[in-house]
Amino acid sequence: MTLYLVRRLAAVAGVLLAVTAATFVIFYVLPADPAAAACGKTCSPERLEAVRHHLGLDQPLWRQFTGFLSGLFAGRTLGTGPYAVPCDFPCLGYSYENSLPVWDLLVDRLPVSVSLAVGAAVLWLLLGLGAGVVAALRKDTLTDRALMVGAVAAASLPVYFTAVMLIYGVIRVAGLLPYPTYQEFTDDPLGWAANLLLPWLALALLYAAMYARQSRGSMIEAMAEPYIRTARAKGLPEPTVVVKHGLRSGMTPILTLFGMDLGGLLAGAVITESIFGLPGVGRLFYGALVSADQPVVLGVTLLAAFFIVVANLLVDLLYAVVDPRVRY
Repeated sequence: MTLYLVRRLAAVAGVLLAVTAATFVIFYVLPADPAAAACGKTCSPERLEAVRHHLGLDQPLWRQFTGFLSGLFAGRTLGTGPYAVPCDFPCLGYSYENSLPVWDLLVDRLPVSVSLAVGAAVLWLLLGLGAGVVAALRKDTLTDRALMVGAVAAASLPVYFTAVMLIYGVIRVAGLLPYPTYQEFTDDPLGWAANLLLPWLALALLYAAMYARQSRGSMIEAMAEPYIRTARAKGLPEPTVVVKHGLRSGMTPILTLFGMDLGGLLAGAVITESIFGLPGVGRLFYGALVSADQPVVLGVTLLAAFFIVVANLLVDLLYAVVDPRVRY
């Protein structure tokens, strides 16, 4: 297990290094004028020269990359002299549109995106796995067909349509919930959950539909295995057979899918956050695209890559816990 973990950590480091190199090339090598792209739409010639000096574009390309890479692990100082700008660890860049380091902007928005992603993930796992398991156990019955038709219908609806319908039906017509405004969990846990319930549902309905179809197929395959017949022949209760033997062995593809989805959402759900007005990383990313704030776009890209890689590492380690047939 220890050797496997060391190998996986080395692979994670290699992937992150490759992603960092690719993003550096895309944002700092390919543009005709990286300084103009980083400075934003409203940039005077004097400020453009300062930005070019801050980014070290007058230095060799290898020195630019090593400076960018070292800033991620130890921080760096952009520029020299009286106009030098400190960029503390982890230095993902400096937003000249906001006059703040990118990491500071992300830290302010991360609690919102993490709350949205984790809450939606819990909901879609409960709904998706529940519907998939029931459909698998009632294979080829009316219940199975109804659940799968509902899953296909839910997966066909874009998240922005679901979000708008939830706002109209639950808030404007029924008046059951307030319009979402993010509150800190530590200040008011109930208010925190009530304000995020509709965004959670908007995301969960889409993902739950995909998880229902995936879990149904995995459960049907798992329940046909010989060890399931052996467990039943031993006289084990049916819930034990389904949960302990069937569901656990059928969870491996679900975990793989879950790692990718949750890792991506932790870096922000652009459409959901924008529709509900949540000040998360996704909304920051959308604003950066509109204002051509390249450093923020780069920072969110690296953050998303980090979350996805780490989430998949944790999923790999959970395989042995969920499926007893897996050994490292």
